[in-house]
Amino acid sequence: MKVWKSVASAVLVSVLLAGCGSNAGTDNGQEESASGSTVSLKVFVAQPRLKEHYDKYIEQFKAKEKAEKNIEVNVQLEMPPADNAPQILKTRLASNDAPDVFALHAVNEIPPFSKAGYLEDLSGQPFVDKLLDSVKPSVTDAGGKVVAVPLETLSWGYLYNKDIFEEQGLEVPTTLTEMKAVVEKLKAANITPFELSYKESWIPQLFLPLTVGALTQSEHKDFVDKMNQDQGSFSDMKALFDVFDLVNANGTDKALEVGGDDGSAAFASGNAAMWIQGPWFAETILKSNPDLNFGVAPMPINDNPDDTKINLSTSTSLAVSSSSKNKEVALDFVNYILDDKDSSAFYEALKFNPVAKIHDFKSFPWVDDAQKYVSEGKAYQDPSIPQAVKDESGKALQGYYSGQLNQQQVIDALDKAWKSYNKVNK
Repeated sequence: MKVWKSVASAVLVSVLLAGCGSNAGTDNGQEESASGSTVSLKVFVAQPRLKEHYDKYIEQFKAKEKAEKNIEVNVQLEMPPADNAPQILKTRLASNDAPDVFALHAVNEIPPFSKAGYLEDLSGQPFVDKLLDSVKPSVTDAGGKVVAVPLETLSWGYLYNKDIFEEQGLEVPTTLTEMKAVVEKLKAANITPFELSYKESWIPQLFLPLTVGALTQSEHKDFVDKMNQDQGSFSDMKALFDVFDLVNANGTDKALEVGGDDGSAAFASGNAAMWIQGPWFAETILKSNPDLNFGVAPMPINDNPDDTKINLSTSTSLAVSSSSKNKEVALDFVNYILDDKDSSAFYEALKFNPVAKIHDFKSFPWVDDAQKYVSEGKAYQDPSIPQAVKDESGKALQGYYSGQLNQQQVIDALDKAWKSYNKVNK
């Protein structure tokens, strides 16, 4: 999650990890000491809910660098909220203040970031040969260079409470009409069908790839190409509103006051039967309720069951800044992400999917749920929608939910955002 989104203002959460070291560093963040060199490494990852796991893994990395290379590494870990991270990162990159290692969304951000020259070529690094063949293309740029190490690979649609479905005798719906019937049965049993949590704009934004991705597999296969050529319009994507309206009319109250973490806790407590969300919140959900039995299913967008498919994507991935002055240690760090000995435990703790041949941990139940659809050919690759358009969709759908925008205004805003992107990226 994979991950994905921006809003104008933010407070950057910075956590300084590692020992004290000297304060009199040189321009490149390195200094000499009696025991060897000391390096300050800046790492930027927009997953604050997973901080304890990153803290632990970074400590292991520091110990490995000290033992094997006699390098004392001071790691400054920056973990802004997902809504704010893209704009913060873009500002840092544009002002020549890039973190040494930073997380980016593989599908959305590798193409423009690589084109701009921000990403170090990692093709020759040891981790590359460990990647699964199904994952490697997602972190490879247009020139054939591997430019990131993947953290999250995603198979997602919506989360559902399996125990509630079983107790109510419900089957996972394969069409929008079937979903409406499920909603009515849940309401008749005094169960809220959907958890709503739109405080963070990246969450309502999820409806965009779900609907666009499915529709571009059927009657609108050329939608993305047409939009890239300024010849298309989101008026072809009105199924977005059919799904969004159904969910909103049958969801929890005060969605604009509920963020992802609160939504996770609410869903974990059985507050609602379904949540338009991905398994990237699994760790947070299970922290609230370790016994929750939840699954992943594709969201129907119409009454053609062939169009009901799982979204496949690689999201959060770690890149090395091409301008890093601590490149040796930065490269050591991204290689350690897929360390033969320690990586499996790290990914398992994060509740991420296996991405490498060295990963030997058992896949999680929700991964098996999604894999069933993938193996049946009922899946699609996350559509290549510009991040600026996704950002705009999150804000526009917040406005639509609150009644400040109508459907046509949302369509106009998304069309305008894509055209603006095209103008800048010709």
